[in-house]
Amino acid sequence: MAFSSLPVAAKANPHPIPMGNRGNVDRTAVLTAPLSFDGESQVDYKAPNLLQRILGLLGNVRPGSDLTNFQLPPIFNIPKSQLQCFGEPLYCTREDMLSRCCSAESPLERLTSVVAWSISITRPLIFGVAPYNPILGETHHVSRGNLNVLLEQVSHHPPVSALHATDDREELEMIWCQHPVPKFYGASVETEVHGKRQLKLLRLGETYVMNSPKLLIRFFPVPGVDWVGNVRITCQGTGLGAELCYRSPSLMGRNRRSIKGKIMDLSSSKTLYEVDGHWDSTVTVKDVSNGKQKVIYNAAEIISGSKTPQVKDSKCVLGSESAVVWSEVSLGILSKDWDRAREAKKAVEEEQRKLKKERDSKGETWVPKHFTVSYDKKNGWDCLPIEKSVPSAPIHVPFDC
Repeated sequence: MAFSSLPVAAKANPHPIPMGNRGNVDRTAVLTAPLSFDGESQVDYKAPNLLQRILGLLGNVRPGSDLTNFQLPPIFNIPKSQLQCFGEPLYCTREDMLSRCCSAESPLERLTSVVAWSISITRPLIFGVAPYNPILGETHHVSRGNLNVLLEQVSHHPPVSALHATDDREELEMIWCQHPVPKFYGASVETEVHGKRQLKLLRLGETYVMNSPKLLIRFFPVPGVDWVGNVRITCQGTGLGAELCYRSPSLMGRNRRSIKGKIMDLSSSKTLYEVDGHWDSTVTVKDVSNGKQKVIYNAAEIISGSKTPQVKDSKCVLGSESAVVWSEVSLGILSKDWDRAREAKKAVEEEQRKLKKERDSKGETWVPKHFTVSYDKKNGWDCLPIEKSVPSAPIHVPFDC
């Protein structure tokens, strides 16, 4: 399933946008279908000649430049925020892979399930378009079954997103912090995604710590978007870990979306399983002790046919919700009304500049609502949730997928 050309829209409770405090504004929540492997060919709202437009936009940018604060016109946007793209892999799935992590009997089986789940949160992006950069204080709150997911944009310059997700029935918790740093290299843009990701199996007392691969956008010789680089997953409680390599495709396009790696004993660095496959199809592990192989991940079973989130309780949808903040921009993009999209995006950005100016004039420092945030040069950004668990959301994903 690709992005829906007809958005799911519902009237939301008229709250002010983040930090606005300017009275009630009636907004509509616009929700679009999740990213999918066939989205590139099915999306119908993209403007023509995007490659030429992109190269023209980057014509005056020097190679090696940091693109963090680079502003994209809506013609280069998909109708959803980066917060939504960050959270979707957790709640837009056909099968509950997280429950497998909790129910696996042995530490090795649990780590293998965590590896499979970590691969499942790798989703394809569409060349030539990108999600909106979240505004300061923007939130995204969605539930699927007993899993409740809450995200907040805790910093704008630099952009830092925090995620907290809990499932009280399965007794699991996720705490993530994401700080993307995109750089332009002439023929490509490479984004390093800094920040720690933790998956906690609370009943077992196990914490799995992992990082994210890098996002590579290539302009030449063949335009495309790929996840590349190394991901390391460790669990100090069990002494087991994994190393995965998302491989960059060759000039001829071979090895696209391929992944190789190993599951190992951390104390001895002994390899227990070898990991091999493609994250958009199937991934297998091979037991090095006997050569037996098994499939641990099948993308078609997990991702294909994922449902679009729906507004369950419109009265409780906040004005800070991504689907509300960017609703007018999204409607403009989906209808290819670029003037409408441009004016709506300009209005959102101008409001944020105005609020920042007001805070600066009063000597006020903006404080996140749902997370405590810290930064140091050695460890980077760290985001800790204020509440112990995430409440059920007014937006939910149908559980029959």
